[in-house]
Amino acid sequence: MKIKVLGVYGSEGQGQRPSAFLVNDRVLVDAGTVPGALTVEEQREIEFALLSHAHLDHIVGLAFLVDTLAITASRRPVIATGIAPVVDDLKKHAFNDSLWPDFTTIPTRQAAVLGYRTLPDEVESRVGDLWVTPILVDHTVPAGGFLIHDGETGFVYSGDTGPTDRIWQAARGLRGLKTIIVETAFPNRLDGLARASKHLTPAMLSREMKKMPADLPIWIYHIKPHFFEETVEELQKIDPARIHILEQGKIYTF
Repeated sequence: MKIKVLGVYGSEGQGQRPSAFLVNDRVLVDAGTVPGALTVEEQREIEFALLSHAHLDHIVGLAFLVDTLAITASRRPVIATGIAPVVDDLKKHAFNDSLWPDFTTIPTRQAAVLGYRTLPDEVESRVGDLWVTPILVDHTVPAGGFLIHDGETGFVYSGDTGPTDRIWQAARGLRGLKTIIVETAFPNRLDGLARASKHLTPAMLSREMKKMPADLPIWIYHIKPHFFEETVEELQKIDPARIHILEQGKIYTF
């Protein structure tokens, strides 16, 4: 399995792109940035956008991706995929001909560059060459994390979440997992803001680690750019052998 980190931050800064991962060149896991990290030909290879929730820092890259596909005569649509409330939010609040064009009708309904697919909660579904199980997590809007594998190896993706339980319980029963990709948005001194916005701090992550499969490395994403150095310093004090900060632009394979 190959994971290319298109964006790894919890917002946008100079040279810092919002969260997006490209798995096996075909499946986006969140889409905070896409055209800013890929060539047009690489964008044209994408088949699915697996979206944890509908906040802008996780979907705005999809908006520009389908715009690119519409003007370059795409060979296929991109299918926006997620739990039902996420798909509903995209239809109602994003691709609605008000905030952004409804690309399910562009260039025509028969040859549209955007489609939708709803995944049932806690049910394993085939998405491209992957198997995906959405698990509800605890965020300010309906949101899901994902268990993702290719039949042999896989990973856990938390999406945006505060302290949660079910995804870690489900992960303990899945064989072949190689890593956990988990958000940590704020430093410990912003505990109140993290709780209000339902994100994690390093201290919260330390408590969440007790629920996770004990033998898996932890890859961190979604740190807010303004607090990056402070948050990384606190994370490194927890378990430097197990906790790793994902690098934007890097390709990870397992």
